[in-house]
Amino acid sequence: MKRLAHFLSSGFLILCLSATLFSSVTATPPEDAGIDFKECDGYTVDMAQTDFAPTAFSVAAWVRTPVPEQTQAILNMAKPSRCFTFYFYQGRVRMLLELDRGQPRYDYVTADIPEANVWTHYCGTYDGQTLAIYRDGTLVASKLCKNSLGPDSFRETPLCIGTNDDNSDRSWTGDLDHVALWNRGLDAKEVRTLYEQNETAVPSGLLACWTADQKAETGNLTSPVGNHVAKAVNWGINTLLNQKDDGFRSIWYYNQRLQNEYVYKYSGGLGTYPANHYPFSVYCPDVNKTFFCYGGTDRETESTLLHEVACFDHRTGMLSRPTIILDKKTEDAHDNPVMTVDDDGYIWIFSTSHGTSRPSWIHKSVRPYDISEFVLIHPTKIVDGNEVPMNNFSYLQIWTMPGRGMVALFTTYDRSLLHDPNSVVQRILCFMTSRDGVHWSSWQPIAAIKAGHYQNGAMSKSGKIGTSFNYHPWDREEGRLGLNWRTNLYYLETTDMGKSWQTVTGEKVEVPLTEINNPALVYDYEAERQNVYIVDMVYDENDYPLILYITSKGFESGPENDPRICRTAHWNGSEWEYSEICAVDNNYDFGSLYIEEDGTWRIIGALDDGPQRYNTGGEMSLYISKDQGKSWTKERQMTSGSKYNHCFPRRPVNANPEFYAFWADGHGREKSPATLYFSNQNGDVFQLPRKMSADWTDSIAK
Repeated sequence: MKRLAHFLSSGFLILCLSATLFSSVTATPPEDAGIDFKECDGYTVDMAQTDFAPTAFSVAAWVRTPVPEQTQAILNMAKPSRCFTFYFYQGRVRMLLELDRGQPRYDYVTADIPEANVWTHYCGTYDGQTLAIYRDGTLVASKLCKNSLGPDSFRETPLCIGTNDDNSDRSWTGDLDHVALWNRGLDAKEVRTLYEQNETAVPSGLLACWTADQKAETGNLTSPVGNHVAKAVNWGINTLLNQKDDGFRSIWYYNQRLQNEYVYKYSGGLGTYPANHYPFSVYCPDVNKTFFCYGGTDRETESTLLHEVACFDHRTGMLSRPTIILDKKTEDAHDNPVMTVDDDGYIWIFSTSHGTSRPSWIHKSVRPYDISEFVLIHPTKIVDGNEVPMNNFSYLQIWTMPGRGMVALFTTYDRSLLHDPNSVVQRILCFMTSRDGVHWSSWQPIAAIKAGHYQNGAMSKSGKIGTSFNYHPWDREEGRLGLNWRTNLYYLETTDMGKSWQTVTGEKVEVPLTEINNPALVYDYEAERQNVYIVDMVYDENDYPLILYITSKGFESGPENDPRICRTAHWNGSEWEYSEICAVDNNYDFGSLYIEEDGTWRIIGALDDGPQRYNTGGEMSLYISKDQGKSWTKERQMTSGSKYNHCFPRRPVNANPEFYAFWADGHGREKSPATLYFSNQNGDVFQLPRKMSADWTDSIAK
């Protein structure tokens, strides 16, 4: 995200990027990198002493971006819809001009966006009568429009290059070059000359131009024309790093101290926490690789959450060094990333946030099936019919639906979504969709009962999206307030991308659900005073839901809340069937469900007692059911004699048998180093190296 002051009022923009342009019939775009935005959030230019006036102007630049579909600013001045904005918006390159400062009105012309990573020249002009936009020297659109802005309008407002002072979600991603400004409108012949040569070939009225080769050690740019300095600014918003790590380390995290020997409600190596995040890994058969992300940490102090991504190459058996995408600047594992891979092979990393105190991010790989470099996406959502920035989301579960884009279940803390001033809800379950990962639909609330919910969802092979969830009571008389008294088991599904929601029997329901007793209720555990911790959910071969969850007598760690039972609830087509798998010793013990082609149901879980008993996780084991969950058998003890508890083994999307679960370990009662592991389908466990120097290694400890 970026910010930058804006510039220009009633004129127009010409964009023209080129590291080296020649006087020839065919334009020569920049040969390599232009002005990049990896080390700063953008540039501001004080234009108060120039002859610029918004009554007539032109701006030009060459542009190159890996995400042309993204909303992002090239040049602008003042707030959005004020003065002017030249930017990418809704799949077009738009030149917007304010017409009336008294009651802001605007008009605009648009051109096609460029191909990804291809230098393209854009030019916008305003001569006082006509607003026009050019692409590669050719007029694309023009429109008669008259503004009422005076020549001194916005005189004190700086020009913004590659960012936006009011809306940091419009930062430029990629490169710009030969950014130039005139104090008059250029005609079609001049724009063609500009495209084929450079800005110095059209000197009349030229106020300034900035190129990559004018970058000083300070990071600023100085225009040789007019001597205008474009100051690099860093608003502390874009935390993109794109750095190689030297090994695999999980974040260690705890939540809620207790006054007993078990110290924490939950704790440990939580690089793949929480249960409500999914997925952390995706197998891509086109390249025979499993890509995975996790919450890592720094080597020196192990005190900050790094969002990292790596991959396992099944063809070679080699493991890549991880790429650090960003520093989330927190130790809170609730901010762990999740990922998806789109139809074209691009890897998307979603950086969630625990509540609203920190921003959320979306990053996309620059190249398909490649983890070496990511770019920051500036997503939007629809609110009251308008596209606005989307910069906060929690507990995200994301899937790519082939040919249809992305669908997501998530949580928001924004009660205004409910239009209910009396609501006490803290966590609202929501649903959204996107065709391109950038422009998202409006947020559809699904459930908002009492203090809120946690959910675990799944996507079936037919494209059904379902969610299993509990609810958080708000009973002042009994003192049962909030998430520590979570209870009940609910289920809802949609077969039409959220247009309608129904129960497992097909009964249509109106969302959001706001009553405790409603048609989505699967089992009333509140009547038994049982807490419910939902662990995982999948669909069987008939598209019927299978839910894995734990019940207990209370939230505190320790034997007083036994028995804690790991259970399944399965819809068999006519009713819910319930089974017990095993007893566990912590509410946050965890396992992943697998429905396999031969009909086997499998659980890979940290369900057995570990070295820190009654703390989160434990030893790893593999459970099998051959009769659709009516009975379960422990087939294999995967780990034993461990130093630390293993925590939160996660199932990849489209899991390959060689990389079938992914997790971390850590001490349950004190901060410790936390190491990452994966297992194959048979239950063999492999430790990821905490130290590696090469880009790839086959030194994976078994």
